[in-house]
Amino acid sequence: MRKMKKTHITETLDDRIFACVASFLMFLLLIICVYPLYFVVIASFSRPEMVSTGRVILFPRGFTTIGYDKIFQDSMIFRGFLNSAFYTVAGTLINLIVTLPAAYALSRKDLVGRNPIMIFFIVTMYFNGGMIPTYLLIQNLGLYNNPIVLLVCTALVVYNMIIARTFFENTIPYEMLEAAKIDGCSNTRFFCTIVLPLSKTMIAVIALYYGVQHWNSYMNALLYIDDQEWKPLQLILRELLISTNAMSSMLQGSESAEEQQNLTSIMQYGIIVVSTLPMMIVFPFVQKYFVKGVMIGAVKG
Repeated sequence: MRKMKKTHITETLDDRIFACVASFLMFLLLIICVYPLYFVVIASFSRPEMVSTGRVILFPRGFTTIGYDKIFQDSMIFRGFLNSAFYTVAGTLINLIVTLPAAYALSRKDLVGRNPIMIFFIVTMYFNGGMIPTYLLIQNLGLYNNPIVLLVCTALVVYNMIIARTFFENTIPYEMLEAAKIDGCSNTRFFCTIVLPLSKTMIAVIALYYGVQHWNSYMNALLYIDDQEWKPLQLILRELLISTNAMSSMLQGSESAEEQQNLTSIMQYGIIVVSTLPMMIVFPFVQKYFVKGVMIGAVKG
């Protein structure tokens, strides 16, 4: 049997230069993306006057937690955390319960009216009733100032459903369903016991999309929630920042006005950290599913 010769790829000088330039550019891009986030964190722990005079660059200057002290002095902050956690967890569960069955049904080629139904969903991605008609509808349904409105208004995002539908079409062969039916398996049992376990990666990605959406959402709460007890963290932080800015304007012209303005700036950095930290903690646990889930749910071709 003739032995196959091993081929060695010789790296030329041009290849090395290209690799060095590409690595440098990627490192530069990393710095450009990461440094603003890093600056927000170190600025939130620095003295206000140090930040306003531009002396905070790489490390905190005059380490202090005054910004966080002012933020957490508001008794509604903890309540806002609990509300946002509830909306995120409950809302994501509702999203998955609505999105996954809809996506699977639309992935089945034997579904009657599949294409017209899909067109109906796609139209809603580009057109809606508008803010005022939606507000009147929510009011007439008795959902105004009801926390349920923050869960049902975004129960389905069509883009996420399309990702899930594409995944089901490309990953779950119809022959598998036929084999299961021969063994007496119903459609519901097939979906729950076979389709969902095979779709853990995609489900993790969709759950991450929905979770981030719920955690960062404040517009629906601003429109439909008036009770302070049910407002999410994002809205409470917004109101806290507005009240601090208003106090700064009232003191304009006095020596304390500059101090209040600097404190407002520090609180802005602290609010950014407080509002994004929970999602930054959760993201590493689902990161391994992220790229794979997006790619296998993408349109092939």
